[in-house]
Amino acid sequence: MAPKTTCSIEVPETLLKKRKQTEKSREERLAKAAEAKKASLAKRKVIFKRAEAYVKEYQGKEREEIRLKRAARSSGDFYVAAQPKVYFVVRIRGSHPKPRKILQLLRLLQINNGVFVKVTRATQQMLRLVEPYITYGEPNLKSVRELIYKRGYGKVDKQRIPLANNQVIEANLGKYDILCVEDLVHEIVTAGPHFKQASNFLWPFKLSNPTGGWRTRKFKHFVQGGDFGDREGNINKLIRQMN
Repeated sequence: MAPKTTCSIEVPETLLKKRKQTEKSREERLAKAAEAKKASLAKRKVIFKRAEAYVKEYQGKEREEIRLKRAARSSGDFYVAAQPKVYFVVRIRGSHPKPRKILQLLRLLQINNGVFVKVTRATQQMLRLVEPYITYGEPNLKSVRELIYKRGYGKVDKQRIPLANNQVIEANLGKYDILCVEDLVHEIVTAGPHFKQASNFLWPFKLSNPTGGWRTRKFKHFVQGGDFGDREGNINKLIRQMN
């Protein structure tokens, strides 16, 4: 009986190299994925802590305002609220060529478009010049949050992109330390140092006609029973009706 012989098949060197490269790239992919997951978890913790800090800040301001109102009432004085820092401006009708340029600067290109505007002497002058074509007022935290969450779109490479996740915000505003929706809300509400960048990143809000439609006296000021002009805190009711 002949002895058994074993045959060894030599693997080509090119195939061995290919296997090594494949294994190396696989290990690199896994390492990158693990690193990305770790970074994502760390970022989520940062975002969560910021959100908590914002809630405390908003609650603190609310309590302080209540305290000041009570103190004024008990001493027989009137409480005068601080001047608004931010307006929400809505275009309510068409315009003539001259005010149209200002409306374009405000990015109010269509009827029912809305934008956040920082209150300065220059912006107040602009708003007065186009007042018959707009309505505006001071939005509260609830309004800002609802607008951004429900109707918010970002301007990315001149494209209107939905704020589906925080990555869109971080990619465009991360250099200003605005990483998530709550950072964006906080920057707008507080008229923060990067308000201009945050506001310009937000595509003008496309709102619906208010519930029940506009008033019949659309060409009268709000205080006269019409629609245009400064509504102060009543802008929040209008936002609810249009959002």
